[in-house]
Amino acid sequence: MAIAKLLPTGVFDLGTRMESWENRRAAGKALRHAAPLESHAKYTPGKNRPDPLKLLAKSNAGRQAHLVPLRMGRMASSPFAFLRGSACVMASDLSVSPISGIPVVMCGDAHINNFGMYGTPQREVVFDLNDFDEAVVGPWEWDLKRMVASVNVAGRQNGLNRRERAAAVKRAVEGYRLNVTRLQNMGILDVWYLHAHPGRMNPIAKVDVKSKAVISKTVAKALRTDNRALLPKVADRQGDAKWTLRNDPPVLTTIPRATKEKVIEGLNRYSASIGFERRMMLGRYHISDIAHRVVGIGSVGTRAYLALLFGTGDNDPLFLQVKECVPAAHAPYLPPLSKEIRHDGMRVVIGQRALQASSDPMLGYTEIDGRPYLVRQMKNLKASMPVEFLTGSSFNFYAWACGAILARAHSRTGDPARIAGYCGKSDALDEALAQWAESYGDQTEEDHATLLASIKRGATKADIQSDDES
Repeated sequence: MAIAKLLPTGVFDLGTRMESWENRRAAGKALRHAAPLESHAKYTPGKNRPDPLKLLAKSNAGRQAHLVPLRMGRMASSPFAFLRGSACVMASDLSVSPISGIPVVMCGDAHINNFGMYGTPQREVVFDLNDFDEAVVGPWEWDLKRMVASVNVAGRQNGLNRRERAAAVKRAVEGYRLNVTRLQNMGILDVWYLHAHPGRMNPIAKVDVKSKAVISKTVAKALRTDNRALLPKVADRQGDAKWTLRNDPPVLTTIPRATKEKVIEGLNRYSASIGFERRMMLGRYHISDIAHRVVGIGSVGTRAYLALLFGTGDNDPLFLQVKECVPAAHAPYLPPLSKEIRHDGMRVVIGQRALQASSDPMLGYTEIDGRPYLVRQMKNLKASMPVEFLTGSSFNFYAWACGAILARAHSRTGDPARIAGYCGKSDALDEALAQWAESYGDQTEEDHATLLASIKRGATKADIQSDDES
């Protein structure tokens, strides 16, 4: 396995020499005999395909029951929203698809809305993967297929016809292939040093004028999105007293004092999961208030809290998100992770640090009432590309960029030479996945219609509200 040379005891074995990249590329190419590139083109739901609503109901188990209708309502808003919220459904479908046999640390939920901009510790805005709740060790192509399915379904929502959707998907796969080929003989540490800075992130593709304009606007938005900007939007100063988070249901709601104390205890324990130097920095802050905050689509119903902290004064706020982590959607179909990372909060943190070029310095994990949680900054120069408004060249370029970023993310823990050898130099994989994505787009629309019908006859409870990004 090319993930890491770990012995069962967890001790590194640095005595094994890696083969040349040429030999590893050849080994990747040889894997096509067992799983030809063309085999990825066909998507046919099996006779025993699980009912998607039953899979979603299973994923709702253990969530806060009063918020489950909100999750289902958000998923009902469109086929793309359904795709975003149904990672468990797609995981089941992918589990019976052809597999190349090359593992990576995979995102598990690499749809195109889970790419975006955020700030590095050096306060530079970069473009990268941005959600790791489903991170796990698995086949690289599962991530790529989820991404191209999202390109297809988002393209439908944006009014693209079948030919235009196919072109966008092929651009996404091309971006993946070209970048993994570029990285196949690059030094391992050099790959880990790579960052995608918007506006200068394209050594292998030109950016069209329309895409440049969209990128510039998104970067400008990211630079305005920080802790200070968020404060007046969600909190109020009670005279000379402390700041309190504003009650704004269903997104932001107050919680009992006993729950706040448990979250504070969890944050105190979380400090042990970050570096000692960051622990010293964190210790200079104090908590002003904590509230429950609903996030995203697929995460709705999980327990998620927003903690407001202050350092040197009112101009030094810090928002920490404390988000419950549930088992990864792909976990039932993959070998279990090592016992050292069975904690789902740790799994998400490791996945993020493995896949992102630069991670939030406040990233860590904890437990509250025996449940695993992720802790991170709520606003960290974050901004998403306006996917719903992209068409033509800008949509195609964004699809390409997501493919290229996904390739770099996989190359950090997987073997880019083997992946590049498997993908090949031709457009065979591009064509195959364009066909697959179109078929899976049809499946997504069918599943979405099934949800709507269930809501209409009263079998599924749904609370229709506006979507809110995590």
